[in-house]
Amino acid sequence: MNVLGIETSCDETSASVLNSDFKILSNVVLSQDEIHAPYGGVVPELASRQHLTSLSYVVQECLDRAQLKLENISAYAVTQGPGLVGSLLVGLSFAKGLAFYFSKPLIGIDHLEAHIESAFLETRKIPFPALALVVSGGHTSIFFVKKKLDYKLVGRTRDDAAGEALDKIAKFLDLGYPGGPIIDRLAEKGNSQKFTFGLPHMTDGSLDFSFSGLKTAALKLIKENKLSKRHANLFDFLASFEMAVIRALLSNLAQAIKLFKPKSLILCGGVARNKKLRHQFTEFSRKENLPSFIPSPEFCTDNAAMVASLGLVKLKSGKEPPFYLGLNAYPRIASFQPFSKQKK
Repeated sequence: MNVLGIETSCDETSASVLNSDFKILSNVVLSQDEIHAPYGGVVPELASRQHLTSLSYVVQECLDRAQLKLENISAYAVTQGPGLVGSLLVGLSFAKGLAFYFSKPLIGIDHLEAHIESAFLETRKIPFPALALVVSGGHTSIFFVKKKLDYKLVGRTRDDAAGEALDKIAKFLDLGYPGGPIIDRLAEKGNSQKFTFGLPHMTDGSLDFSFSGLKTAALKLIKENKLSKRHANLFDFLASFEMAVIRALLSNLAQAIKLFKPKSLILCGGVARNKKLRHQFTEFSRKENLPSFIPSPEFCTDNAAMVASLGLVKLKSGKEPPFYLGLNAYPRIASFQPFSKQKK
């Protein structure tokens, strides 16, 4: 059994093939950074048009590396949301066409659930229940994973995502694009104790995040100290802001641990590439006496290997319909009742 995964939720065009033993036969990711760099962020229309141009070539390259043909594919897994709706529709339409032509199963994949699955690409056995912290440019969420395919969203950002806050500060300082990795690199040279940031807290006792306040505080400090990319205190400021974001993430995760008592912790999503976050998360897990799992950097960003892997899990579970072309894209995460300490 070979599963072809397709990922086009934002600005990476990716295709991957996994066999029935979850071995990655190929994983191709084509970035659009050069296209969006002049604008300092992803332009949805440009992203979807580039997917249209690139997807067939990416899929063919994926098959060539796996030494397979489309006739050898047993099922298709495709991201259907959340993400940019135009980009999602490109991948969905392509996968639907292949599934219809070859009469093979088509499996819709949730993008955030796929990020959680990325932790299993290199470690199949992770103790359950687990708490998964998903951190990216568009999402910051905590999921309680009771078992495979059993995800409960218990906290999410109410405004900016953590990665979005990092990117916006980098853009304001004209550091380049994408901003998150640039801050990650420059912050290594700075003192994270130089500037002080208060931690945001939800008055309703929920596990939700809010990074707009941190971003506003950062912009205020930039103006007050007349910071620029040539300022002597730039590295210290970036290190302090980066650490404030990390502290906010781990503070909510600590609350979630007390409430849900997991047996393991997972860190995933594009921002999970951040070296400081990876280190702090590992140390945090050690102090909590819980095993932690973080995907390799190549599997933290959007990729189709995690999509194909989750598709294979669903296919083996028998819960998904064997042939379903009615999938549609959804741009945002499904609404949920904010988790409260009083309601478990």
